[in-house]
Amino acid sequence: MSQVLAIAKLTVKEAVRFKLVALLAVFLIAAVTALPLLLKDDGTARGFAQILLTYSLGLTVTTLSFATLWLSCGLLARDIEDCRIQMIVVKPIARWKIWLGKWLGILILDAFLMIIAGGVIYGLLLYRASSLPEKQQSILQNEIFVARGVAKELPLNLEPTIEAVYQERLKQRAIESEVDKQELRRQIAEQVKYQYQLVPEGMMREWSIPLGMAAAGLKDKPLYMRVEFVAMSHTSTFEDTRTFPMMWELGPANTPKSMRTVVMMVPNTPNELEIPPNLLDENGVLHIRFLNNQADTFFFDVNGGMEVLYRQGGFLVNYAKGLFVLFCWLALLGAIGLSASSFLSFPVASFFAIFILIMGLSTSTMTQVIDEGGIAGVNHETGRIDVQTPFDKATVYIFKVLRSAVNLVRDFSPVELLSQGRTITWMMIFSAIGQIVIVSGGLFACLGIYCFSRRELALAKGGQS
Repeated sequence: MSQVLAIAKLTVKEAVRFKLVALLAVFLIAAVTALPLLLKDDGTARGFAQILLTYSLGLTVTTLSFATLWLSCGLLARDIEDCRIQMIVVKPIARWKIWLGKWLGILILDAFLMIIAGGVIYGLLLYRASSLPEKQQSILQNEIFVARGVAKELPLNLEPTIEAVYQERLKQRAIESEVDKQELRRQIAEQVKYQYQLVPEGMMREWSIPLGMAAAGLKDKPLYMRVEFVAMSHTSTFEDTRTFPMMWELGPANTPKSMRTVVMMVPNTPNELEIPPNLLDENGVLHIRFLNNQADTFFFDVNGGMEVLYRQGGFLVNYAKGLFVLFCWLALLGAIGLSASSFLSFPVASFFAIFILIMGLSTSTMTQVIDEGGIAGVNHETGRIDVQTPFDKATVYIFKVLRSAVNLVRDFSPVELLSQGRTITWMMIFSAIGQIVIVSGGLFACLGIYCFSRRELALAKGGQS
C-alpha cells in the first residue's frame, strides 16, 4: 500500500500544482453561495429546501462529475503522451499499483472538494433558515431537518383477480397465438391494477400500513401522512387541478382512537398531513381511510400515493450519509475516466467518458424502446411495434443489458431524500459501496488496469491511440 499511497500523493500534488483544486474550490463556494441569491424561494420551508438542497447539491455534483472525468482522463493520458509515466514505470512498482494510486489520488481530491461544498451548503442552510417565519421554521425542523423512515402498504396480491378476468376473456373469444395471450394478460393486469387505484364518488379506500419494529419507539410521537393523487372530473377523464376538501379517517375503525378530519389538498403534488400520536392498533398498524363524498373520481398510485413518515434521527448524520453516496458516484466516474485514458489519448478518452455519462442519463429513452419493442413503426393503439425486425430485437436486447447496468447505480439518489427529510439508511450506504464502487467501479478498474498493463509506453509521443 505504501507504493499506492505514494502515487496518490504525487497525483494530488500534480493537481494542486496546476491550481486545479484551488480553482474548483473557489468556484464551488461562489456557485453554492450565489445560487440562493439568483433563485429566490417562495418563503416556505419546502421551497427553501428545494433551492438550497436540491439545486445546490445538484450543481455541486454536476460540477464535480465533469471535473472528475476531465481530471481522471487528463492525469494518466497526459502522463503517457508527455512520457512522464516512463519515469515511474521503470521503478520497481507494478502498473496496477500506479493505476490504483491515480484513482486514490482523484478520490482524495473529490473528497476534499465535496467536504468544502457540503460544509458551505450546510452552513447556508442553518443561516438562511433563521430568516423564515416561525411557522415555516417549525415545518423545516419537523419535516426536512430530520431523518424520517418511510412505511407503506404491503404489496397487494391481484393475481387471483387477474387470472379470473383472463380466463373469462378466453372463454369469450378464441386466441391461438401465445404472443396474443401474453399481451391480453398484460392488458388485463394493467386494467385491474388501474381500477384498484380509483376511488369513485361515494366509495372508500383503506390503507393498512404496518410500522414494524419502529412502532415501539413511536409512543406519544406524531406521524406524517404523505399523499399524492390525481383528480378526474366526473364530466371528463382529464386531470383536474382544483383544490379539494379531502375527508380522512385515521386509526382503528369503530374505536375511541379513531378520528376524522377534512383537509384541503392539491392534486398532482405531494401533500403532508401531521397525524396525532398513538393512533396505531395493538399490532403496530396504522389504518387510514379516505371517504370520497364528492362528485369526482380520485386516483391513488399503489407505489407512491400513500406513505407514512416517522422520525428516526437527526439531519446532520443523514446529510453526511447523503454526501457519501454522492461521493460513491464520483468514485465510479473517476474509474471510468482512468479506464478510458488507459488505452486512449486525452481528447478521445474525454469524449468516451462523457458518452458513458450521457448513456447513464438516458434510461428513459432506453425504457421507451424496450417497452415499444423497437425503434420504429409503433402502433399507436397498442403502444408497440407490430412486427419486430432482427435489428429491433438486437436493439431491445442491447438496451436491456445497458439499462440493467445503469440501474445498478442509478437507484442511489440521496438529494431527493434529503429534501424530503427521509432517512438515508445504512443499507443504502453499504449497497452504494458494493454496487457503485466495488462492482461497477471495479469492472472499469479491471478494464483500465488490463489495458494500462498491456499498453506499450515507449512509443513516440507516448503511443497515442
